[in-house]
Amino acid sequence: MRFEFKSKKLAALYTEEKGARQYSAAVVDAFFNVMAVIAGAKDERDLYALASLHYEKLKGNRSHQNSLKLHGGFRLIVEREIDEQGRYLLIIDMEDYH
Repeated sequence: MRFEFKSKKLAALYTEEKGARQYSAAVVDAFFNVMAVIAGAKDERDLYALASLHYEKLKGNRSHQNSLKLHGGFRLIVEREIDEQGRYLLIIDMEDYH
């Protein structure tokens, strides 16, 4: 599945592992594992099929966003987008939901 990063911070973490020290090693490992799943997914159905990701729609003023479980209370926040090439995920942020 195609994806883009909204945050330069997350793009740098993904491409250069820059800023990895501000998170625990388990969170960074989980981030890379989830990004590999997203990259290998055909579409969102593949993300829903993996129950361990807890891919779910957020509520309230964030109802246009979804999240995927990383490690502990950390979640990867994403938005579903469409452009001329079709659907893709916009990776918004990595947040601690504690």
